[in-house]
Amino acid sequence: MKVGEELAPLEIAVTRTLIVAGALASRDYQDVHHDAELAREKGSPDIFMNILTTNGLVGRYVTDRLGPSAVLRRVAIRLGAPNYPGDTMVLSGTVTALGDDGTAEVEVVGTNALGRHVTGTVTVGVPRGAV
Repeated sequence: MKVGEELAPLEIAVTRTLIVAGALASRDYQDVHHDAELAREKGSPDIFMNILTTNGLVGRYVTDRLGPSAVLRRVAIRLGAPNYPGDTMVLSGTVTALGDDGTAEVEVVGTNALGRHVTGTVTVGVPRGAV
């Protein structure tokens, strides 16, 4: 692994089931994440993914790409365009720093048909020689 290395992208189908299951698993019972009619009443065209689901998918993306010995140390994300059912989110990442302490910093971007859904930085511990 080296600074500037790009991680292979990951395509994630944004299904209604993924959105609802992610909201329930994270105990986010806001109606905009599971009730399309109420989401429309609040001005959204449909239900949309919550930040906790996105955060988990970003963490999964980085650890899947860096291997089973990778350990998340910090995930800092910002949401942009919503993830609606029927879309596809494509996650991509670039290694931006390598620490002497065995950590790597990865800039992550997730896009969908509307634009950037998520941008962020993930710090991960990677034992030497593990990747």
